Amino acid sequence: MSTVVAVKTTLTTPFESIDAERLKALGDKGRSDPSAVRTLKVRTVAEGKRFRHLNYVRDLDAHVVDEPPGLLGDDTAPNPTEALLAALGSCVAVGLQANAVARGWTIKAIAVELEGDINITSVWGTGDLSPKPVGLTAVRLKAHLDVDGATDAEIAEVVAHAAQWSPVLGTIKNPVPVEVSRA
Repeated sequence: MSTVVAVKTTLTTPFESIDAERLKALGDKGRSDPSAVRTLKVRTVAEGKRFRHLNYVRDLDAHVVDEPPGLLGDDTAPNPTEALLAALGSCVAVGLQANAVARGWTIKAIAVELEGDINITSVWGTGDLSPKPVGLTAVRLKAHLDVDGATDAEIAEVVAHAAQWSPVLGTIKNPVPVEVSRA
C-alpha cells in the first residue's frame, strides 16, 4: 500500500537567507578544530494520550510526535518515521542554503521532497515477526533549488555536495553504534 501526499514546495514570502560572513566565521571555526565533537541530548516523554510523545530539545517547547489513526494514534503530529524524514529534509536544505550562500548565489527558494518505503506489518514487534527489514528500506530525496547566479551543472554539484556533508543523511546511510539500555 502506498500513500501519495501533496508536498508544499513554494514560499509565500521572500526568501531570507543566512549571513555570509557569519557562515564564513563558522566554517573557519570548524577548520580550526576539526576533531571537535558535541553531544546532543533529547528527552522523549510519553504524554499518556495514546501514541503522542513530547520531545524536548535544549530549552525549546516540546516537539510533538504522534501516529496516524491507522496506526492507533490521534493524527496530531508527524509519526516517528515522518519526523526522521523531516529531519533529513531539513538537514539537506540547511546544507543547500549554506553552500549556495558560500558561492554567492541569490536564493529564491529551497524545497526538499522525501519519500520513504517501510513495511509496518510487524507492528512494533506485536504483529508479523517473520524475517524482514525493520525500518525504512528506501528513501528518495528530490532537492529543488531556485537561485540566481548558478548554472544547472553548478546546482547539481551543490545538491550532491550538500548530500555528502549532511550529518543526518550520513547517519542514515552509515552504520552507527547505538547503545540501548534500561534506565
